[in-house]
Amino acid sequence: MESNILVIYTGGTIGMIKDPVTGALAPFNFDALYKHIPVLQNFNCKIDSYCFDPLIDSSNMNPEFWVRLAGVIEENYESYDGFVVLHGTDTMAYTASVLSFMLENLNKPVVFTGSQLPMGVLRTDGRENFINAIEIAGAYIDETPVVPEVSICFENRLMRGNRTNKFNAEHFNAFLSGNYPLLAQVGVHIRYSHQHILKPNFKKLKVHRNLDTNVAILKLFPGITENVVKSILSISGLKALILETYGAGNAPTDKWFVNALSDGIKNGITIFNVTQCKGGSVEMGKYETSVQLESIGVVGGYDITTESAIGKIMYLLGEGYTGEKLKQLLQTPLRGELTIE
Repeated sequence: MESNILVIYTGGTIGMIKDPVTGALAPFNFDALYKHIPVLQNFNCKIDSYCFDPLIDSSNMNPEFWVRLAGVIEENYESYDGFVVLHGTDTMAYTASVLSFMLENLNKPVVFTGSQLPMGVLRTDGRENFINAIEIAGAYIDETPVVPEVSICFENRLMRGNRTNKFNAEHFNAFLSGNYPLLAQVGVHIRYSHQHILKPNFKKLKVHRNLDTNVAILKLFPGITENVVKSILSISGLKALILETYGAGNAPTDKWFVNALSDGIKNGITIFNVTQCKGGSVEMGKYETSVQLESIGVVGGYDITTESAIGKIMYLLGEGYTGEKLKQLLQTPLRGELTIE
């Protein structure tokens, strides 16, 4: 079967190539894709491209752009077998995470990739990442997609999008999936871990466009003051707070700290406990330093990443969930984003 793949270029390092006249880096011309990467002609697939105009640096990524990106996928969903999204690495994990929630009943591959060096640089990692992403997006067995979920393909590894974070700004191996196994390993062959990949449900795609940005992140650190905590919790319109705690979900036991969080919860703010660690899980009540958080109504986030927590909360708030139902859904795996032990 010949696959139809749509490459969506949002911006970022991977899409830059050196202008032969000026020597400056300029956006890649995807209309000449086969000229620049002739090996793609060997794949049993047809590749089209869609470029955002203007292109966006990943540091400028925002919910408005996420809605546009989801819209492009929705508009082209029936015409293509898979999608490759070229994206800057700095916020790729955020975009991949939130998109997994926005695209309900996704039954086709949406593979994110990027690079640490531009495509036009001699030692670029972009060429290999791009080729791997194309092959994965077009991989079907018995007319069923092999990876029908949002993923990130980087440095010969395929990871679930809402399980990743960028942990290195220099090495080609820039992304980590600390709490979930790889979906595939790319070597001489692409070896898929089928048992870890979401299964298609063959329902109609439903795109959620309402994202509520009345959220904040509070990262704990030794010496954090009462003024800092209270100032965050007193933000006008704040609906949810991601609390980045230590280790297995631990936090200071100072009376002022617990009281501040308790007052915030009483005022309708949902507080989601997420560990600062790149691996491991929040276990509310395991240590004395998290018992009080549990007793005042802080919601444990298990092994969810901060990037995924942000996307999930924006999505759930945008859908109108509040109170106990919001808490319940935050602790329920919706797109494979967390593991309940």
